[in-house]
This record gives sequence, structure tokens and C-alpha cells, in this order.
Amino acid sequence: MAAGKNSGHKPVSDPDPKSGFCKRTETYYSLRPSVTPPASGLAPSVADAIFSSLVSSRFSSGTALIDPSTDERISFAQLADYVQSLADFLSALGLRKGESVLVICPNYIYVPIVYLSVLSVGAVLTASNPASTAHDVSYQCRLSKPVLAVLHSSTVHLAPKSLPHPPIIIDSPHFIALLKPDRQKPVHNVSAEQGGRPRMVRTRSDIRPDDPATILYSSGTTGRIKGVLLTHRNYTAMLAASSGRWAEREAAGTGLLTVPMFHIYGFFFILNAVAVGETTVVLSRFSMGSMLQAVEKYRVNYIAAAPPVVVLMAKSEMAGQYDLSSLVVVGSGGAPLGKDVIDRFTARFPQVEIVTGYGLTESTGGITSLMGPEETKRHGSAGKLAANVEAKIIDPESGAALPPGKQGELWLRGEPIMKGYVNDDEATSSTLHPEGWLKTGDLCYFDEEGFLFVVDRLKELIKYKGYQVAPADLEHLLHGHPEIADVAVIPYPDEEAGQVPMAFVVRQPNSRLTEAQVMAFVAEKVAPYKRVRRVAFVSSIPKNAAGKILRKDLAKLALPTPPSRL
Repeated sequence: MAAGKNSGHKPVSDPDPKSGFCKRTETYYSLRPSVTPPASGLAPSVADAIFSSLVSSRFSSGTALIDPSTDERISFAQLADYVQSLADFLSALGLRKGESVLVICPNYIYVPIVYLSVLSVGAVLTASNPASTAHDVSYQCRLSKPVLAVLHSSTVHLAPKSLPHPPIIIDSPHFIALLKPDRQKPVHNVSAEQGGRPRMVRTRSDIRPDDPATILYSSGTTGRIKGVLLTHRNYTAMLAASSGRWAEREAAGTGLLTVPMFHIYGFFFILNAVAVGETTVVLSRFSMGSMLQAVEKYRVNYIAAAPPVVVLMAKSEMAGQYDLSSLVVVGSGGAPLGKDVIDRFTARFPQVEIVTGYGLTESTGGITSLMGPEETKRHGSAGKLAANVEAKIIDPESGAALPPGKQGELWLRGEPIMKGYVNDDEATSSTLHPEGWLKTGDLCYFDEEGFLFVVDRLKELIKYKGYQVAPADLEHLLHGHPEIADVAVIPYPDEEAGQVPMAFVVRQPNSRLTEAQVMAFVAEKVAPYKRVRRVAFVSSIPKNAAGKILRKDLAKLALPTPPSRL
């Protein structure tokens, strides 16, 4: 498998201090304070980095994890003990360095313990969506070749066949016994055990920064799912880059996790929260009521959410029934948020900052973000480049690198960039440039102050009579209609125009919105070539776990099935 050159590159001349763009290298450099490269640090593995940070944190005597459905709580001291106990079991089982462990679980309070235990023994963690089919899991197993599966009672039907070790069921008495042999039941009142500080977890001594840490799966929004191989260096780089924003805290915060842990967004959120000593409330199954109730009960300060959750909060009247005064930040990632949605959200929750960002599984998550009250006012932006990361904007046709204000494909380079795709050299070589650049496939631009704006996926642009129409632009516009609950736009083939925009619309309850009204709403606000020419009303928009629209599924609904040929 080919591997990208992930080491950072220093500019040969000073970049513009406002935009970060260097004319000589035609490269954008981060405007964030630089951080110590992980290669020169003392933590070769991500587990070492996390527990070294936690043990030295002044907040490590608090609560690590809360299950709002049961009120079960796990302190950081307990977390470290449980991770060590499970890691000892995995080592005794004969799990070797580099072997893969498959986890198929919904969000659950014990999942982070599994993740950290697997990483600490030098095994490779691979996590799958519990909504996957057996066919999907079988394909993923051919990529990652797991030797052990950790399952939830709701996912045992997805258990791969013929693995060397029997599966571990995470919500069983047997699993609890592995964590704490003297108890067979979870502890629901741990007040007597709070106050202690965590010990350092023993990690395998021969783990190296470039060893594989995880195999996570790309979203599959536009093609076949690929296994993204991320290393310990990738994760320690991201932990280092995010550490600065937590340094000046006066007290530990409480976050609410609504996004899935098997996705890079939720996965890294958990790793970072443990490293900095933040409490995480783990929402096992999302509903607006359960989320708002958890915010009120546990005095949640920030929510990790996908865009559909932000849209719901902006439009739902339910929020007024709860005390949300503790909430100060909602983080949104996985797909762009429209300005109209952000404006509506801000009007409803004026005390809450929406922090948006941009990232990929291939970049170990968020590679740009908004930070602080002033930056979060940049509605529509995905923020500035993370520390020690470089970017280019490449013209898709000419291959030329472009300055601020010009749209092109976003390329990224730096420590967080993946090693490659598992068992897919062709996909790796087409995505990773020989000089280490990750070709994202996203149409973007930087403005004169170094803020990134994501326009759309290059492959999803609608080609109308030679014009390019970004579906996301039309979706953001339609989200502003009071009778539209959700919407997606795709290209529809047209003999004369080539392609026309087609909107799939979910009406608000009791709405009688018509096709003509939808098209007229758009026509008043856009150039003629951007107008929606077809509309279909549906009950829901298909999306992946990160909130990205599955346009390929909508295309199957829109296009007539071709006649079979004998």
C-alpha cells in the first residue's frame, strides 16, 4: 500500500499574515500557533498521549462518562482501571500487535474503554456502523481482517464467522467481570469512588508513531466504502493541535455526544475529552427530547452534533420547555451548514456559539475550525487551518494552484493525513499525491483572512448548459423556507440542458407546500441557470451517520429503472 509523506513542510518565504497564502509556494499555511510535532514528543502511541495528558490534568479527579438513560457514571480513575483490566485480558487472550479488533456497537458508555484498551495493546481498532448489513460487515472484514469482534446484544446478528476468538458482548455480565472482577453489575452510584486520580495505563512498549492505530471507513456517499488507515502519529498530531483551546479553562466542562463513536467525529471527540479531563454524556439513541433533557439535567456546556441536529434545534419549539442556560457551544461537522439555518439557530439561542469545521476520515477529523466568539460570526465558513497543516486550492481543469477568493479542489498536507486505504493501492495513489497532498474532492476557497469556505463535492456539481450549480447552495436556500423540514438537491439528466437541479423536500407537519411553490421560492433568489426544475416530496432524506446526504440513494429514487436486456 502506498503511503503519503505526512511530515509538515516549512514555507520558503513568509506567508501573508492575514490569509496564510504564500505566493512563492502557492500554499496556504496555518495561522494558528504552531505545536510541537508529535515525532519529537515522549508519547509514541495515542494511548500514551491520552493517559499522560489525563494524569497530569487538574480535572482528572472528576467524572469521565455518563449514561443519561441509567444515570450510570464512570470516573476517570475507574476509566483507567477498566482500560488496564481489559487490556490485560486482551494480552492474555493472545492478541498480537497489528492484529485488528472489530467493534460494532451503538453509542454506549463502555465503548471508549474498549477503544482505549485495544489501542494500548498495539492492536488495530476497526469500528463499523451498527446499522450495517451483514454484507457490508463481510466486505469490511475482508479489508481489515479482524481476529476478534466486540459486539452489543443488538448487533450479535452481524458477528463475523470463523474468527480466531469468540466475540465479546459489551452489555453482558461477562464483559463487566472483565473490567471489574469483584463486581458483576455496573455501578450506578459511584459517589464514594469519585475524587481519586487515575493511574497511568501500561501500554505496549514497542508501539511506534507510524504503526497502524485504526481502520475507519469513508462515508461512501459517492462510491464504495474504503478502509482508511490512520496511525498513532495521525492521532497524536490532532491531539496536540487541539490542546491549546483547552489550556486556559477555569473548570472542567461537560459535553454531550450525539454523533456515533464509530465515525471519526465521535471517535476523536471521545479521545480528546479523556485526554483533557472533560466529562462526556453519551447519548445512546438520539431524540430531541432526550438530548434537551440531558442538557438540562447534567448542565451540559457543549454538544457534538451533525448538521441535522442543528437544523432541528433551529426549527423545533421543544427547546423552550427545558433549561438550556448551561449550553454555550454547539459543534457541527460532517456536512456544511447554511447561513439561513445558522441565523435561525442564533436568533433562538443567542447565548450559544455554533462552531463549524471541516474534516475527513482521511484527515483524522477536523482539519479546520472556527474558534472564539469573533470567528463564529463568520457564518458559512468552516474556519481556519489547524496548527501545522498546509493547504492548496487547485484548479480542477488546469491543475494550477489558486490564490484567495478562487474556487478549486482543496488539497491538504500535514501530520494528520492518513497513511492510505487498506488493500486498495489504486485508490490510495489517486487520492494521495507523491508529495503527501491529500486530494479531498471538495470544491472550496479561502478568503483574504484565511477562512475556508466549502462549496460542494466536485463530483456532485450539477452541470446545467455549461454552468456549474452547487447542490449545497440550493439546499441552504431551501432550508430557509418555513414549510420545509429537510431538503436535498441532486442532478437530474435532461436532454437539452445536460442536467437540471431536482429537489427532494420533506414538508413540515401539516404543510401543503406544492412543487410550484418550491420552484418559485428558489427562482426569486437565484440566477436562471440555478433554478430548481423538478421537485419530489419525501418523508425523509437518506443520510449517513455523519449527516451527509446520500445523493446516490436519491438518484435511484429519481431515475427510472432501465429495462432489463436479455
